[in-house]
Amino acid sequence: MKNFWRFIFRRNLPNNALCQLEYAVLGLGDSSYPKFNFIAKKLHKRLLQLGATPLLPVALGDDQHDFGPDAVVDPWMQDLWRKALSLYPLPPGVSVISDNIMLPPKFTINFLHGDPRAAQNGQESNSLHIDRAGGPPSELQPFLSRMVSNSRVTAESHFQDVRLIEFDIAGSEIQFSAGDVVMIQPQNPREDVDQFCRLLRLDPNRQFILKPNDASTPLPVYLPQPCTIQYFVQHYLDICCVPRRSFFELLSYFATNELEQEKLKEFSSALGQEELYSYCNRPRRTTLEVLLDFPHTTCSIPPDYLLDLIPRIRPRSFSIASSLLVHPDRIQILLAVVKYKTRMSKPRHGLCSTWLSSLRPKEGDVRVPLWVKKGGMKFPADANTPVIMVGPGTGVAPFRAAIQERTAQGKRGNILFFGCRQKLKDFYCQSEWEDLVEKGLLTIFTAFSRDQENKIYVQHRIEEKGPLLWDLIRNKHAWFYIAGNAKLMPAAVSDALKLVFQSEGGMAAMEAELFLTALEQSHRFQSETWS
Repeated sequence: MKNFWRFIFRRNLPNNALCQLEYAVLGLGDSSYPKFNFIAKKLHKRLLQLGATPLLPVALGDDQHDFGPDAVVDPWMQDLWRKALSLYPLPPGVSVISDNIMLPPKFTINFLHGDPRAAQNGQESNSLHIDRAGGPPSELQPFLSRMVSNSRVTAESHFQDVRLIEFDIAGSEIQFSAGDVVMIQPQNPREDVDQFCRLLRLDPNRQFILKPNDASTPLPVYLPQPCTIQYFVQHYLDICCVPRRSFFELLSYFATNELEQEKLKEFSSALGQEELYSYCNRPRRTTLEVLLDFPHTTCSIPPDYLLDLIPRIRPRSFSIASSLLVHPDRIQILLAVVKYKTRMSKPRHGLCSTWLSSLRPKEGDVRVPLWVKKGGMKFPADANTPVIMVGPGTGVAPFRAAIQERTAQGKRGNILFFGCRQKLKDFYCQSEWEDLVEKGLLTIFTAFSRDQENKIYVQHRIEEKGPLLWDLIRNKHAWFYIAGNAKLMPAAVSDALKLVFQSEGGMAAMEAELFLTALEQSHRFQSETWS
């Protein structure tokens, strides 16, 4: 993809380079992020510049929409096929496959005979099967890291459970710097795995070999051969995710009960999307909970279709909150345990955060599969360049890594804006910051939103410290960073910064906007946010 991108943006390409190309662009994005569908928009514009002809207007799927990306994808796909078939009709005797016909599964599960209790390939339910080769760990070959500690850093009386978790990476060849990200592969809770197996009448100890039904379909690299059902469900099938519309569509083919089939078809139809949203998306109902609601259909699901029906568990990313210069052979993360209420009787839990927080390294050897990826944030190499970091809540994680790295290198000019609810309940790493302040290595400004009647946030502190920030950015060429929740904070901090440019730099509103854009283009303004 990088090679393709570099090629189509070559300046010497003529304006008619793609004059014989017809194309359509579908982007998948999330409008809570500042650069919503940036790549799709840019690609569409560049193809137009090179003379290509769009079959359809660019489509921008949005994960924040009530119906998810499907709200845009569904009508776009219908229009695409209609347009494609009108331009390129099918040859005689060939017709479009009817929606009433179920396609064959991608894989066949061949169960092995013999004693199902005979465990092979080290497939204990709580261990991931990994054949490690040479080179640094990756998604295909994660490192089974030993969890060293799992400490709560919020007060027990605080509503949010936040953990500082440390992993041992000695012997892994993992290297990283401030701003990088650790990827962690979670697993399903044992009780959910057992319930899933009971619902589908599967023996968890039964072994199978997976075979693709098409020679061009690769085998999932994460599954050992042979594999047990227990391992397959616990480490691969995402039974705790909120199912998409395609799940209900495929499930409807297996329905033997008329009422269940009718409901499944309604959920998978264009007209049934509001009903599906109300049933599934709004309450965050999981795949396992849906299967419980359709018992006749669930027990009729052929095992061969499980990989078509349920996606694999995706790895989760966490900003690394430590530096190898201060903690050699260690990775630390700051983890907020996800737990919230919907109209469902059981609280909703984040799969990875709940699993990690439940692990007890003091009670035995605990291993977690992980690897490291380069992050989006880059910090200045020049020791004299100040850095201004705005990291409320767990957004402070990458800045803890940066501050550790920079202070270990003797770099001063570290300014941190940290925000949380209450000083005594969720002021993460307080003693660490205070020690660095005492040594003259850190300047910290705090905003404890609930410690007084009027709520004070980091953006208010930025406006208060306008003269200092303007001097650092204008005269000392400081770099400015934001990290944290993508909902409201990044925009509020950016607006506060533009107000500083206006009040201290004498700029008009448009000039402040252009100045911030110039900082961003030169990497002196960077933002790392998540929803």
